Amino acid sequence: MDDLTFRVLGPVGAWRNDCQLRQLNAQQRTLLGMFLLEPGTVIAFDQLVTALWGEQPPASARNAVQGHVSKVRRMLSAVPEAALHTVGQGYRLEIERQLVDMHRFRLLVGRARTDPAAEAGELLRSALSLWRGPAFADVAGDWLSATAGESLEQERLHAVEDLAEADLGAGRHAEVAAQLSGFVGRHPLRERAIRLLMEALHRDGRRSDALELFRDTRRRLAEDLGVEPGEALQRTHRQILTADGPAPARPDQRSATVGVLRQLPADVPYFTGRRRQLTALNELLPPRAETAPVLIGGAAGVGKTALTLHWAHQVADRFPDGQIFLNLRGFDPTGTVMAPAEALSRLLAALEVPARLVPAVLDAQADLFRSTIAGKRILLVLDNARDAAQVRPLLPGTPDCFVVVNSRDQMAGLVAGHGAIPLVLDRPSAADARTFLTSRLGAQRIAGEQAAADEIVEYCGRLPLALAVVAARAVTNPGFPLAALAAELREGRNGLDVFANGDPVTDLRAVFSCSYQALGPDAARLFRLLGQHLGPDLSLSAAASLAGQPIGRVRTLIAELTRARLIDECSPGRYAFHDLLRTYARELAQEADSVDERRAAMVRLLDHYLHGARQADLQLETVRDPIQLAAAAAGVHLAMPADPPQALAWLAAERAALLAAIDHAATEGLVVHAWQLAWAIKPWLSRQGYRHDHLAAQRTAVAATARCGDLGARATAHRYLADAYDRLGRYAEADAQYQQALDFVSALGDVVGQGYIHLDISRHFDLMRRHDAALEKAKIALNLFRDAGHIRGQARSFGGLGWEYAQLGNYHEALAHCRQALRLLQQCGDRHGEASSWDSVGYIHHQLGDYPQAIECFQRSVEMMRSFGHQSAVAGTLICLGESYLASENLEETRRAWRAASEILDELDQARADALRERLHRLPATL
Repeated sequence: MDDLTFRVLGPVGAWRNDCQLRQLNAQQRTLLGMFLLEPGTVIAFDQLVTALWGEQPPASARNAVQGHVSKVRRMLSAVPEAALHTVGQGYRLEIERQLVDMHRFRLLVGRARTDPAAEAGELLRSALSLWRGPAFADVAGDWLSATAGESLEQERLHAVEDLAEADLGAGRHAEVAAQLSGFVGRHPLRERAIRLLMEALHRDGRRSDALELFRDTRRRLAEDLGVEPGEALQRTHRQILTADGPAPARPDQRSATVGVLRQLPADVPYFTGRRRQLTALNELLPPRAETAPVLIGGAAGVGKTALTLHWAHQVADRFPDGQIFLNLRGFDPTGTVMAPAEALSRLLAALEVPARLVPAVLDAQADLFRSTIAGKRILLVLDNARDAAQVRPLLPGTPDCFVVVNSRDQMAGLVAGHGAIPLVLDRPSAADARTFLTSRLGAQRIAGEQAAADEIVEYCGRLPLALAVVAARAVTNPGFPLAALAAELREGRNGLDVFANGDPVTDLRAVFSCSYQALGPDAARLFRLLGQHLGPDLSLSAAASLAGQPIGRVRTLIAELTRARLIDECSPGRYAFHDLLRTYARELAQEADSVDERRAAMVRLLDHYLHGARQADLQLETVRDPIQLAAAAAGVHLAMPADPPQALAWLAAERAALLAAIDHAATEGLVVHAWQLAWAIKPWLSRQGYRHDHLAAQRTAVAATARCGDLGARATAHRYLADAYDRLGRYAEADAQYQQALDFVSALGDVVGQGYIHLDISRHFDLMRRHDAALEKAKIALNLFRDAGHIRGQARSFGGLGWEYAQLGNYHEALAHCRQALRLLQQCGDRHGEASSWDSVGYIHHQLGDYPQAIECFQRSVEMMRSFGHQSAVAGTLICLGESYLASENLEETRRAWRAASEILDELDQARADALRERLHRLPATL
């Protein structure tokens, strides 16, 4: 069998059928390892230089890298499954990820965390068998093994613990005890492994050994870290102390940490100092009497997030149920502060609560969050909080969850009302700031220019963010004397206005200016324009639209900005600003770019989102009546999702930016962009259960269109706002909005528009179970569509009439109207409506006792719905199909249909899934 494998989990190289292909030297193995980290992603030339030589590359670095790449290409020439391409100032390796042992390892571990316990153990054993030594064991230099290698080692340790937990659940306690004894000896502070070893020893009849292990661990934690064991470890200790005999094995019990939440962003590289604050945070950890949140306060750029992340990674193992990180955008330059309702929605999503189960009222959302998180040992980090009012609804009600809040605000109300424990973060000491520079630039370079290094520390105000920006410039320009950088800082001291506090050493504008002035003119222009972006991050095509330049050119410019640390690639192909840098970019744009230039860039960005949203909508709603969009401005790069999965992925990635774009367009008087964006994303927001986003978008659209004379736009906005209220159960408010919309389309003489609103009102009455009123509205809609000759509207109206007649028990009228709907729907190609009508016809036949005909109709509906991925509708129709099979005394097919429905509902509505399985359980063996 032809078995090709690329390996980084141990010696680096390529093997086919366990025979190594052409051998590479250490430098070439380093480059191959870099390419294998992210197949399909461009690895910049500068990244390869850093991986080979760290911060001190030789003058011949470029020629050397090109020579090594040539040798790697020669090796890959014998591998038809792989190709190494030169892309701009970098290289991209094209290869299937599953051929790389690292990505195969991650795939197996991910599957193990969702599969049953028996399969999990085998998957984890297969994953760990891929390791043949330390990751990147034989590459040149320390950089690759110290960064990616260290991260992979942590993943391996977690996988070892996952395997021990799975084996323990399967009753293999003696094997676990033997395997973990050596592991704990090598990693004596990993509390999860120690807890598992204690359980294994206890179940193996070695209670005294388990208790002795706890005493040794407690002593070591006190001596080395000055802390007590975590609550999970102490709980295990108490259980063993009070147990009468060996604990019974518990087969099939899954680990509480399999699939555990691990939302912490990566630890901050080159973190230094803050020993006092780290000790203080450790002392606040449970067990302690207080359950109040910890409030880390301080000025922007002082390093609050960096400290929190560094500490959180150190103590992550003490929170066996996971870690949640949420940026509340309290001081976001765009002003888009995260509302408590949005924050609770994100927290509940992290805890796997379906969106449709989230209540509409804030207090009820907070109650659900507290109930869901109760009893879970979780570290919750609320970053960049605005004020106490934003934070209060997000606080858990039990002591199991440890909360850390970061904010520039002092939050006196949180301290007074909730007993929050303040930890004020000041600028680091000069010694710690210099230590950071030394770790970043190397001791040799600092030793040669000590006075210049001290001056840089002074003019950066000892602010970590400012120091990081200057250090990045020094690293990317190793030939620049530090004295020259210090002189630039000295000469450009103007400071950002927001930090104008009378202390000349805290002015960040001069610090940022050093990096900005080093940019080429095109990169500098892009930096200024990116400050206008609306969301938390942006794609390359959005950046190119802002700039009005080709994507290839913008990719090169963004790489320049990334190297200068003026923007970060937060995930592959997406980029984000730090808020201070965004503020700085906007200040520069106001000085350097005219009002017309800035507005033109914003229009291009809004066109990018509007036309991209419409293209995504076309993939998901193929027969929706269109609106007229103006042509996109010159220079706009359109997102073109090619199929429904791509459309869904694009909308999910751009959700925050799309919502912000609606608000910004309305604020800037760009009314058409505001209401058309809200129109374009309305169906997707509704399907995904983003009810509050849907409501907010349509409210903005209504307010924006109120300032224009376009009655059609106003009607659309009010109609969709009514729909948003309907989905929240706010029927009185929906009724008022429908009436407004109806007034506008009536004034226009828009007969089709009137028909659709009457049809919407029919569904509105159906939701309230007012079926007589719903029937009358559907009749009015049908007559209006007939007058206009609008076939699809007539078809939908016939479908609505058929359904309402069925609800009123008039099945013969219902069937006649549904058949007419089907004929017209097939005529106009409305497959969504056709699938729904087949479901209605199946329901009617079932009520008439014609079960074979009902079964046939339900089957046709299911087949159509599956073809365009309407899973919730598929589940509902499968349940009805099962009812018809049951009435036909066909138990086997009933079970088949209901099992299929329950599998879908497991992902959509667990309560309905459980109820359906209970019905399955109650089915008799025979009839």
